[in-house]
Amino acid sequence: MYDIFGLGNALVDTEVTIGEDFLDRHDLTKGHMTLVDDTQMQLLASDVEELPHTKSSGGSAANTVYTAQALGLSTCYGCRVADDATGDFFINDLRASGVMVHANAQVSSELGASGKCLVLISGDAERTMMTNLGTSVALSTNEVDDEALQNSRYFYVEGYLSASESATAATVHCRKLCEQNAVEIALSLSDVSMVQFCRPGLEQMLGNGIQHLFCNEEEALAWAKTDRLDIAIAELRDIAQDVYITLGAKGAVAINRNGVKSVAGFKVSPIDTTGAGDIYAGAVLFARSRNATPEEAARFGNFFAANLVTHYGARLQQLGDYAELSQRYH
Repeated sequence: MYDIFGLGNALVDTEVTIGEDFLDRHDLTKGHMTLVDDTQMQLLASDVEELPHTKSSGGSAANTVYTAQALGLSTCYGCRVADDATGDFFINDLRASGVMVHANAQVSSELGASGKCLVLISGDAERTMMTNLGTSVALSTNEVDDEALQNSRYFYVEGYLSASESATAATVHCRKLCEQNAVEIALSLSDVSMVQFCRPGLEQMLGNGIQHLFCNEEEALAWAKTDRLDIAIAELRDIAQDVYITLGAKGAVAINRNGVKSVAGFKVSPIDTTGAGDIYAGAVLFARSRNATPEEAARFGNFFAANLVTHYGARLQQLGDYAELSQRYH
């Protein structure tokens, strides 16, 4: 029925370019994602209100699923938003791209507002994210379409869900269905803060092992509690059959039972790294679904990530840009 069933937070992103002093003034950790409450989000939002900004539907797994759909795969997304303007924006945007969204995704606004993410982009293209999950924090098995999942080739989930007890439980539910129905599981560690503070949830989500694991170098090192990438690789190989570790401008490392392959990146001048890992994962899964080797898929993912970071935003500017970029790949 579907190539990919995704599960993750549903957020509407507001992206703003700021100076380094803004991060210092608000005591924010540059380059990391921080969960904030309503009061904190309102304070930050008011401080950037007069600055130029863009708005788009987002969330890590949603961006990955969007990429896969735009490249030609069939996808379905499980999430939770409120019946409010933000929720309507998110649902309509995903459906317009062709992604199937479970009818149970939208719940009463009396249960909380839809999730939002403020993406602060500094001059060196690093993004610092402040996230208010809103009603998305209560994502549960109610938002999982079991039939769609059981009839998918891949299940993709973001590690951000480890911050929520009910979302972690929903992921474990999905993992068990995948294991019973030969659906391949792909998971992204998402952010070093998830590794540091939500590791028990991630361990539940991973169970006894999965097929595909995505992370960046910082997350890999944090998971293995080491400063040596070779040690991290050895540990991650016990978790997943295929492991993809992104290295920024240096490219990526693709690891599977046949060995460890360093895959060079593409030289570009980045202006915004938001969503680079998300589009990378979507491009890799697309390539793997077309029988590319892990090394070939990693190079394809590098190509898409490199092109994304040359403009602002977590997605390419138009839906058709994904297929056009794929045609330019060589």
